[in-house]
Amino acid sequence: MWRIILGETRDKDLIGVMDRFVILTGLSGAGKTTGLHALEDLGFFTADNVPPSLWQDLLAQANDAGLSQIVVGIDIRTRAFLGEVEQTLIELKNAGLEPEIIFLDAADDVLVKRYNLTRRTHPLGQAPLSNDIAQEREALSVLRAHADTVFDTSRTSAKEFIEALRLRFGAEEPFKLRLLSFGFKRGVPIDADTVIDLRALPNPYYDPELRPVDGRDKRVQSYVFTPAALEFYSKMRDFIRESTLMAQGAGRSSYTVAVGCTGGQHRSVAVAERLGHDLADIFSPYIDHRDVALALQEHVPA
Repeated sequence: MWRIILGETRDKDLIGVMDRFVILTGLSGAGKTTGLHALEDLGFFTADNVPPSLWQDLLAQANDAGLSQIVVGIDIRTRAFLGEVEQTLIELKNAGLEPEIIFLDAADDVLVKRYNLTRRTHPLGQAPLSNDIAQEREALSVLRAHADTVFDTSRTSAKEFIEALRLRFGAEEPFKLRLLSFGFKRGVPIDADTVIDLRALPNPYYDPELRPVDGRDKRVQSYVFTPAALEFYSKMRDFIRESTLMAQGAGRSSYTVAVGCTGGQHRSVAVAERLGHDLADIFSPYIDHRDVALALQEHVPA
């Protein structure tokens, strides 16, 4: 037997504290998948279409694992288990946990239009589509009746919906900009949103004194940032700033800019460091020098 008390410890039998348990439900096509992804970005552990009778076990195991924010998605695909909802909600309340139920709705004509655009089949798979939607509304009526919030997405863009969830549930961490230096000879990062080639900049590798050090060294930075290189850098920095702001405005929680030179030791490191300094007042970027350790090892005598 387990117990979870929301937000406070009430007795010695308590084995954990669950900060937030959210049930995200609603009509197919109203935005549940988008909502689950947005909450996951906010730090929630997400599980989709777990039968209600298993929610207590899920919460207990999540609690044991130290997870304090859980969201469960449920929709018409779990129709064989929807009859368990009422009893499960009662049991959760008796266990001391009041879930936040968010029900996503949309006008019938909007849902039909979205299905026509995506060419997906409604989970009920019957015809016509309007009948499927009507049956779905009836099947989910219990969850809608218990909802703390009914969110109509008929005239809401995905970006606006994500922002509404951010405002409601609050991001623990700010938008993350990752500046990644790398060497092309070791491969282009597959997780980069933007990749910039710096191999046209002056290369300190050909200076014997600079070859064993990396782009964090002031001498390397002076070598790389000639007047012509600074002009190029200024345009690149402005491009990165604007593209990152656009990504942030589109609802992204993070953005990775990869700057590469041949070995990932001199030019890319120097540029990533300078970008980190110049963009710090806007994004508080995280700098990751992927290949610098390997590159420096190549200059260590055997």
